[in-house]
Amino acid sequence: MCGIVAYIGNRDAYPILIKGLQRLEYRGYDSAGVALINKSGNLNVYKRKGKVSDLLSFVEKKDTSGTVGIGHTRWATHGEPNDVNSHPHYSQSKNLVMIHNGIIENYAAIKERLIKKGHVFESETDTEVLIHLIEDVQKNENTKMGYAVQAALKQVIGAYAIVLLDKNDPDVIVAAKKGSPMVIGIGHDDFFVASDASPIIEYTKNVVYLEDEQVVVLRKGHEIKIRNLKDKEVTPYIQKLTLELESIEKGGYAHFMLKEIYEQPRSVLDSMRGRINATTGEIKMGGIVDHEKKFEKAKRIIFLACGTSWHAGLVGEYLFEEFARVPVEVEYASEFRYRNPIIYEDDIVIAISQSGETADTLAAVELAKSKGATVLGVCNVVGSSIARATHGGSYTHAGPEIGVASTKAFTAQVTVLTLMALHMAKVRGTLTESRYRQLLYELETIPTKIEEVLKLNDQLYKIATKYKDCRNALYLGRGVSFPVALEGALKLKEISYIHAEGYPAAEMKHGPIALIDEEMPVFVIATKGANYEKVVSNIQEVKARKGKITAVVTFGDKEVKAMADDLIEIPETDEFLVPLISVIPLQLLSYHIAVLRGCNVDQPRNLAKSVTVE
Repeated sequence: MCGIVAYIGNRDAYPILIKGLQRLEYRGYDSAGVALINKSGNLNVYKRKGKVSDLLSFVEKKDTSGTVGIGHTRWATHGEPNDVNSHPHYSQSKNLVMIHNGIIENYAAIKERLIKKGHVFESETDTEVLIHLIEDVQKNENTKMGYAVQAALKQVIGAYAIVLLDKNDPDVIVAAKKGSPMVIGIGHDDFFVASDASPIIEYTKNVVYLEDEQVVVLRKGHEIKIRNLKDKEVTPYIQKLTLELESIEKGGYAHFMLKEIYEQPRSVLDSMRGRINATTGEIKMGGIVDHEKKFEKAKRIIFLACGTSWHAGLVGEYLFEEFARVPVEVEYASEFRYRNPIIYEDDIVIAISQSGETADTLAAVELAKSKGATVLGVCNVVGSSIARATHGGSYTHAGPEIGVASTKAFTAQVTVLTLMALHMAKVRGTLTESRYRQLLYELETIPTKIEEVLKLNDQLYKIATKYKDCRNALYLGRGVSFPVALEGALKLKEISYIHAEGYPAAEMKHGPIALIDEEMPVFVIATKGANYEKVVSNIQEVKARKGKITAVVTFGDKEVKAMADDLIEIPETDEFLVPLISVIPLQLLSYHIAVLRGCNVDQPRNLAKSVTVE
């Protein structure tokens, strides 16, 4: 949500800002803007509702000179998407300008106080209130902008990642964060600021990830300076980026989503690489090795997640209960944090998040830690907030995921959760050696089996042409395939805007069966396993009501073939590993349906990649 990029140095800032904003488009946004200080000391602000391309058209032939600037893509929270509410925002005097990601919860009280002091506001945003407050502090205390930011932020309740320019001090950028991500790139006599590393990697590999309540001053020709809100100086911890430039480019694919679907053999393999050896029967996971005793004695596992990550957690519930014989609860992080949950010190809480920055999940992590639980993370971004906040955990190694609709993140998360469940089973002695080895061998074959499913792309396109104009769809699965049904439905609705619901197949006759007619497509995961015959019965129920059946089945299936309108055959694997394969055709179906409907696949309306506000 929202994208921040800033530059100060000796290069032209505008091209760096625009390219950075384009690389942050995947986060989701509804407006864009930049602010630049030129050599004459003029502060120029340009902003527009819409895409970065709309901003480019608006700025054409305007003065974009300057070697210091800030840029922003906004996802509306306070105030509708329009030119006025777009960022950057001026202070009262228009000497200061600021961009902001997050929400200031007590902005209304601050705004009322400032209005009584004569401040006039142009927008409906909480961001404009904050920049007015910072200038008010700066004037009242006659201090530099860095100290004014520190003092003002002590009065603020909420989350923020902010970057400011001062027309009267054009050689400095000030930035601060709490609850929203921010990374500082350190170049050769220049600095970069961004919401994530994607705008930075072209220019430098040396970065500093800001911690909460830290304020950074970046002055041209000087070293980076960081202080916290208590005015204590902090020594910057400089890290090396492992991200490569080509990993955030399309590489010949029409969309990032399609590229990322096709990357899954590699991302699943990378999530297992160095962690599994079926020959020796070993699973090595460095991030949880220090917590093996906790795993051995745990009486309960709690998964915290949102969206697609929550679906991965549901798959994990089946895996941990089946393999490690430990009870599991899967919680929406957004609900968990707002009730008074019962958490014991011997609980293991596992937070799942692609970005590692999901605000609700991060808040739930802090709650679980405050209750004394052991909290582990499963996320994709090294150095992310959840990775730093948890006691340990595992990275998924999926590589950057630019498409807003998660694909490879899901399979990478399920892969890591499978390894964790098997590791816990080994520690607890809840699987026979033969069953344990069998699962390891099967897991090692999954990347090759995903490659086989990807060869069905042309068939899936043809099926998509049948249903591109449908208004509703139903997805059914039983057991460990039920979460796959939920995930398939989510993919369809979020990128094609077709209403879709995922259901346990047995629950269909407790309501959804009323919707089924000859216009209703029903997508069923009907692979071989303990529930196969039950699913076949559910398919017959749909068929009896003239529903259109598309079934994902194990290769060679004949029983479902006789009933289904379309059959998608996938390689056979252990039924508890089926989600890693069966989700792939559902991803491709959603992708093709969305493209056929003319939807913006990589940037669906109203959605953001990283939900860093509540």
